[in-house]
Amino acid sequence: MTGRQRTRSTFLLRFIRPTRSFTTTVRSAGALVACASLAAGCGLVPGATGGSGDGTITVMTWAPEGTAATNKPGMPAFARAYARWVNANGGLNGRKLEVLTCNDHNSGVDAAKCARQAVKAGAVAVIGSYSQRSDSFLPYLEGAGIPYIGGYGVTNAEFTSPLSYPVNGGQPALLAGLGKELAADCGRVALVRPDTIAGDTLPAMLDAGLTAGGHDKAVDQLAAEDATEYSAQADAALKEVTATSGAGRAGNTGTAGKGGGCVVPALGDRTGTFMDSFRRARGDHPDVSTATVLGSVDQSVINSTGGASSAFEGAYVTGWYPVASDPRWDPMKKVISESAFSDTRIDPADTGVQTTWIAYTVFKKAVESLGGGAVTADTVTGALDDGLRISTGGLTPTLRWEFTDQLASIGFPRLVNANVTLQTVKQGRLAAAKKGFVDVTRTLENADVD
Repeated sequence: MTGRQRTRSTFLLRFIRPTRSFTTTVRSAGALVACASLAAGCGLVPGATGGSGDGTITVMTWAPEGTAATNKPGMPAFARAYARWVNANGGLNGRKLEVLTCNDHNSGVDAAKCARQAVKAGAVAVIGSYSQRSDSFLPYLEGAGIPYIGGYGVTNAEFTSPLSYPVNGGQPALLAGLGKELAADCGRVALVRPDTIAGDTLPAMLDAGLTAGGHDKAVDQLAAEDATEYSAQADAALKEVTATSGAGRAGNTGTAGKGGGCVVPALGDRTGTFMDSFRRARGDHPDVSTATVLGSVDQSVINSTGGASSAFEGAYVTGWYPVASDPRWDPMKKVISESAFSDTRIDPADTGVQTTWIAYTVFKKAVESLGGGAVTADTVTGALDDGLRISTGGLTPTLRWEFTDQLASIGFPRLVNANVTLQTVKQGRLAAAKKGFVDVTRTLENADVD
């Protein structure tokens, strides 16, 4: 464990629906924070960004690239392809879409730089992005009134900020859904997750699903998110889940499932590295099963770890959206086919790319709702706050953001989509294990997030 302080990022007014006047108040307070560090001296007026006067709508998408931890290069790459496609097809309500991109390098310093760049450029939104450094970038966005639409859902702050509009349930929903499914099938469960602030939020969510099924809480196995091998962690997890004591760890209140042990790696891009170590270590232990969440595993990881002979064969995997082969993804694939120019970073099966597509779908419909009016950070935020209901073609439920939703009671007032899909690895391929979505709202309501 590290010595860092763990805090919950919530707002005192999280139970109040953020009217435009409330949002403006938040922006005005946050502007003092942003002004302190903007080299330009805060020449921009909060809520007046956008460049709509010259017919151009400026937005930004960011993600880490080329780091030793989790990377999401497909997200900004797809955003650029989307802009090319939109502009080749008449723009957004006749306006040109300019997409700026930024590499946050998994660094708080660089995440703040990206946010300052968005403010300086007059971006009307940050869309379809990934960053673990919400405490570094959100103050700048809030200070300038710039909405954060469709973040990846990797930090709790994305579900608390009044200027965040998440399109999925993030890691909380994925792990709660996975725990609920594993409760009946697994004996002891070990969660292998990053030793980071973002990673600290994961055990409570998996445990919420497990305990909802009357199961013991999972063993919490910490690991460095940028390690080059995980033999020690793999061996420790295997020992935990193959222990013979049926009662489980001290402090557990449920009853373990009747099946064998289960190991749940949730290490982002390093999950494949963990599985290499796990495959070597498992020969010295009884058979165990594996399960994980999309984002920590995708088809490329399954292929690289052995395909049908992979340790993931037969594993349950929870995701936010339908499987990549579902025809509801055809419009996204059309954009990739026509405008990505064979960019190998853009994989239609990647959850980051899928999230960016949905986020831009939300933004497009928000802009369309304005008709011929000005497109600014303030007008986009106003449209989303004033009850706009957005359909994503069945990839998510209809989205609408309010602070009065059920999960405000546990500090997630912006989490409006708690649906997950259940997939399984069958003959080396990800396939749907159940039709439709599973709503884990009730499960999350019982999560111990303190």
